Amino acid sequence: MQEAFKYLQPGVVAQLSNMELRARLVVEGFITGLHKSPYHGFSVEFIEHRQYMPGDEIKHIDWKAYGKTDRYYIKQFEEETNLKSYLILDASKSMDYASEGQVKKIEYASYIAAALSYLMIEQRDAVGLTIYDEQVRVSLPPRATKSYLKLILKELETLKPGNRTGTAQSLHAVAERIKRRGLVIVLSDLFDDPKQVMTALKHFRHKGNEVIVMQVLDPMERSFAFGTDAVFRDMETKEELMTQPWHIQKAYRDSLGSFLEAYKRECRENAIDYVLLDTTTPFDKALFEYLNKRKRIH
Repeated sequence: MQEAFKYLQPGVVAQLSNMELRARLVVEGFITGLHKSPYHGFSVEFIEHRQYMPGDEIKHIDWKAYGKTDRYYIKQFEEETNLKSYLILDASKSMDYASEGQVKKIEYASYIAAALSYLMIEQRDAVGLTIYDEQVRVSLPPRATKSYLKLILKELETLKPGNRTGTAQSLHAVAERIKRRGLVIVLSDLFDDPKQVMTALKHFRHKGNEVIVMQVLDPMERSFAFGTDAVFRDMETKEELMTQPWHIQKAYRDSLGSFLEAYKRECRENAIDYVLLDTTTPFDKALFEYLNKRKRIH
């Protein structure tokens, strides 16, 4: 594995010393990967350049880029803010779970949020951060400066899981606060009533926002491949249940499959991008989904 690519692996990134380093190395690994399959055809000029459009001033053409690529690119400047993005992160107690040897869901989601923030601000886009459990705990409106990135990363660095899940009501609260349309990215395990969550996600769409939902699960939550005897504890109520997982594995997988399929279908029907991730999924998948969406918006 090349040096840059290893920073797309959650287990490697978790061992880094701080959130700024994590964000930078994940993004650098991602950009390196844009040259490789499955990213053929993607240009990395998106960070500092955009393609020349009729009406642009000739003096802003980057002739060095033209010499390398045979295409006209315009240099972008600090004040050019193209898009407002709103990152919404679930920090409820259920996100504190990790099966043996894995990173916690809340950590995995925070690394994605950090890398996206870094990438967006490098692109001169504005990014904001909302953190919620039962209600909104942190609300940073979108800005596009490097100094603001430090503020976002600090919040992610000190993130602690909170109380019970209130995904639906928190998303409604955020939707009401958004005054200017943009791109909304939700990072959550979505362990809440799916009908209520979908109503809240539709709230963003009704207000003209583009939406990506990134559902983050632990591999064990997907496979239920526990041993012969296990004690299950509810992360939020602390209730415990002793059982033999193989007895209920099929029923669990069927139930989870229906749960995930409902979200996937409802999102598709409401023009919401849906991405299923688990905490072993390399980070380039999430960043590529964002970049793909970003390309379609403009």
